[in-house]
Amino acid sequence: MSDRRPPDSRDETPRNQSGEAAPNTGSDPLDLIEQCLASFPDADPRQKLLYKLRHAIVLSQAAHQQREVEFRKVGEVVAKLTAPANRIGTLLDLPGEGLARILVGGAEYYANVDPRVPDADLKVGTQILVNEAYAVIRTLGYDRNGPILKLAEAMPDGRLRFEQEMGRQSLILQRSTDLAGVELKAGDEIRIDPSYRIAIEKLEDRKASRHVLDEVPKVTWEQIGGQRAAIAAIRKAIEYPLLHAKTFEQFKFSQPKGFLLYGPPGCGKTLIGQAAAGSLSRLVSESKPEEENRRPPVTGGAFLHIKGPEILNMWLGESERMVRELFAQARARRREGALPFIFIDEAESILGTRRAMRSFNISNTLVPMFCSEMDGIESLQDVVIILASNRPDLIDPAVLRPGRIDRKIKVTRPNREASAEILRVYLNEDLPLDPAVVAERGGENATAFRSLIEDVIEAIFRRAEENRLLAVRLRSGQSKVLYRGDLVSGAILSSIVQRAKEKAIDRTIQAGKPAGLLAQDLLDAVAEEFREGEMLPPDDAAEEWLKLLDHHPEQVVGVSSFRQGRQAEERLVNQII
Repeated sequence: MSDRRPPDSRDETPRNQSGEAAPNTGSDPLDLIEQCLASFPDADPRQKLLYKLRHAIVLSQAAHQQREVEFRKVGEVVAKLTAPANRIGTLLDLPGEGLARILVGGAEYYANVDPRVPDADLKVGTQILVNEAYAVIRTLGYDRNGPILKLAEAMPDGRLRFEQEMGRQSLILQRSTDLAGVELKAGDEIRIDPSYRIAIEKLEDRKASRHVLDEVPKVTWEQIGGQRAAIAAIRKAIEYPLLHAKTFEQFKFSQPKGFLLYGPPGCGKTLIGQAAAGSLSRLVSESKPEEENRRPPVTGGAFLHIKGPEILNMWLGESERMVRELFAQARARRREGALPFIFIDEAESILGTRRAMRSFNISNTLVPMFCSEMDGIESLQDVVIILASNRPDLIDPAVLRPGRIDRKIKVTRPNREASAEILRVYLNEDLPLDPAVVAERGGENATAFRSLIEDVIEAIFRRAEENRLLAVRLRSGQSKVLYRGDLVSGAILSSIVQRAKEKAIDRTIQAGKPAGLLAQDLLDAVAEEFREGEMLPPDDAAEEWLKLLDHHPEQVVGVSSFRQGRQAEERLVNQII
């Protein structure tokens, strides 16, 4: 039975040239044009017009889509500009999953957290962004601003107590997430958030950190000329207990923990202290003490170099706090595996003798604080303390007693032999010598340098009239003449060599060609150095000045100078004795 349609029915289904029905693509103009093109024969002239029409429609649709994109962008910008501002708050706590306790505008809220916010970014103390519903939608990290307070106490439950200025209440704050595992102590500087609710960051103490050297000084005993007696004494005190531990154990010998290096200025006290720190650090690192179960093994050293006046502070209690922090920092370095050395130069300025007076004297509180901190140190295995002073008579006896500063080592002025050793450190064969000097003095650099050193030593220690510096009149009626050799020091010898080098450098620059050291450079440098150093003290400081020269002022009546034009001038010191 055939499928026939009524005569009046019309089949409007589009068909292609083969008579097959074309797919129904809707009312898209491009689809309709494609259908028309498919229904026309290839040679039909209407196809050309249809192609032009299709191209125009394609361009129109592309332009329309571009306008829609631009309109969409403009709409988004307008929506963003007209949307209400998001508030910034502080995250105080995370009481549960998806919940947060926040602080916004001084008020606390119990808010929801957007699930899209990573859990790792939700840290107590960070800034957060909240929407109109006060839901946390984003984290902004820690605020980089905020006040700085000094910690008064780290409470056992992790909270922190801060003392403020007089008349203001103390604060108790909780820690931020990143500060939760940090060890804090009284006196630490802590930055808190501007709302005074969270302690955010521990700040490094710039005053304390500037005293600490990352490595122990590399000065060795061989780099120190002269001072054989002082070097031997301190080496026995610090090295023997480590090199011969069993012998010391048999005698139940307690190792010293403090040393005092005293003597005239410029004689090598600081260098000896640095060399002692370097030597002891190497020995302790190489040794294996039996008490490793109580102390961590030493893996290096930390050298805390303190100049006495740096600790003095005008604010009440600040100097004492710096002493506490100094020892606390040393103990912290020991716990890290380093052997700390506390080297205090000009020790008499902070550890001076206490006086019983009504007015406040910083020594009355600073010395007891230093002594109490020293009493908490067991031996060389914990912390090594080295004091250096030009005036040990001004240091409080409580500091120098046995059990605190156990060894007192005097660093004397160098004699002829010691001065020659010091000069050999500075006048070595690496320096350029004038060829005429080498030829005149044996033809070898080593021989020439030895000869130059002998000339300098002779120029300094010769008991000649031009080498006289001071005349000291004693109570016994005798007069004692002090020559250059009586007041020489390692610093003076180093300065003499530096002056001679300057002369050779100036000659090289002026001549435009290399010029070496001459013997006359060194001799002229000797004369210039002592000529600039010749001076008489003021009347009220003569006693202290004589002590610096290593003379006892109680035996001196007057001091006069041999400088040209001042032979008859004499400073009397009996009125201040």
